[in-house]
Amino acid sequence: MELSDQEQFRRESLKELRAMGIDPYPAAMYPTNAFAAEIKENFKDDAAEPRQVCVAGRMMSRRIMGKASFIELMDSTGRIQVYITRDDICPDEEDKEMYNKVFKKLLDIGDFIGIEGFVFRTQMGEITIHAKKLTVLSKSLRPLPIVKYKDGVAYDKFDDPDLRYRMRYVDLVVNEGVKETFLKRTKVIRTLRSVLDEAGYTEVETPILQSIPGGASARPFITHHNTLDIDLYCRIATELYLKRLIVGGFEGVYEIGKNFRNEGMDRTHNPEFTCMELYVAYKDYNWMMDFTEKLLEKIAIETNGTTKVMVGENEVDFKAPYRRLPILEAIKEKTGYDLEGMSEDEMREVAKKCGVEVTSSMGKGKLIDEIFGETCEGTFIQPTFITDYPVEMSPLTKMHRSKPGLTERFELMVNGKELANAYSELNDPIDQYERFQDQLRLSQKGDDEAMFIDQDFVRALEYGMPPTSGIGIGIDRLVMLMTGQQAIQEVLFFPQMKPESKD
Repeated sequence: MELSDQEQFRRESLKELRAMGIDPYPAAMYPTNAFAAEIKENFKDDAAEPRQVCVAGRMMSRRIMGKASFIELMDSTGRIQVYITRDDICPDEEDKEMYNKVFKKLLDIGDFIGIEGFVFRTQMGEITIHAKKLTVLSKSLRPLPIVKYKDGVAYDKFDDPDLRYRMRYVDLVVNEGVKETFLKRTKVIRTLRSVLDEAGYTEVETPILQSIPGGASARPFITHHNTLDIDLYCRIATELYLKRLIVGGFEGVYEIGKNFRNEGMDRTHNPEFTCMELYVAYKDYNWMMDFTEKLLEKIAIETNGTTKVMVGENEVDFKAPYRRLPILEAIKEKTGYDLEGMSEDEMREVAKKCGVEVTSSMGKGKLIDEIFGETCEGTFIQPTFITDYPVEMSPLTKMHRSKPGLTERFELMVNGKELANAYSELNDPIDQYERFQDQLRLSQKGDDEAMFIDQDFVRALEYGMPPTSGIGIGIDRLVMLMTGQQAIQEVLFFPQMKPESKD
């Protein structure tokens, strides 16, 4: 491995520390009792006695001023200044030379150190720790990309997206705001889980490796189980297993977990993504729209203190209620074409007139989906329920109670993208089997996203499933909205990347 001059220098410092009897990677627990943000928040100028603290973190800057120095220490909560003097750290005369060598020459920016001392305010007004003891906790062998400014111009910025996503550990250290995005992600999921738990629904886990990839129209990842000598699929959705649990007697179940789809990658798609799916017995899609509005309004308030969030140039307001618009009306509203009653060939002609690429394998449902996706989806900025999808697009959905040929389904569009998909769930096993057969015919025509026939799921329905409503919400896209991010890679700690070049 070729090393830069700085990397070679740091390895030499590592050797010297060990030669001096200092373990640069000690195993013993370090007894921290305070954090940077908390120290600043609770500091009192009129305290009877200065507060004694023990903190640990990375050394992010250092200003050496003769016998005294200032460093900036960064822990998990933020940064705090530390004042260090040679006489305090090494009161014995024979140790002073060791201090000069270790602190001034062998420690580097990015090293983890522990500081014991007391808190005071400097003459410049900055809350600071006066160090009485310094402990080396971990030597950093690579230099951090510290941003430098000259004449108002920033140098050495760590802002290349490929490097940031590939080396998230560095991105989190040096770029402000990145960690806060992921803390908000945690808050979004915590609030979501809290609302579902308070509603009385049960969180469950279902298989990730499945013999049949069901519950969505998507291309799966395939793997092989050696012992059973069978191919298995990484799940594309949790739906069919969760509905089996409704058959089994649960009234409301949900799962927050990873799904995997072997499809394209872009600013809103990652091959593995987090989804929440919820199924509630004795409800329909109208109830689910009401529930979803209240859920998202609550998450927005808990995450941002308001229902309004800025996503790029768009202000999105999650305050309920949301507009409800049938998909064929949406297409007519945006394109002027009324697809209701059209044949497959007529829809294909409309698609071509709208500049939408189509293939011979596409049935009515796929054509409507493509036309809507290309001409309408991106125009819905405020939360909008697109409802009443044709049966060809919805093989797991109950037929509409008053609109022949349509189903009781909605997709929630926000900021031009789908955020949620929900149904009044199909619970007629004969109808379900026939819909699976239709999907098989699409597969035989070349549609590699058509659903498989899940015989066991049909068998489960034959034992009886009560009227049920279900929804899937993309957690990654939800976090994007709540944090104002416009790329899914910004809300995934480690998004999928191409292999690093070996050049």
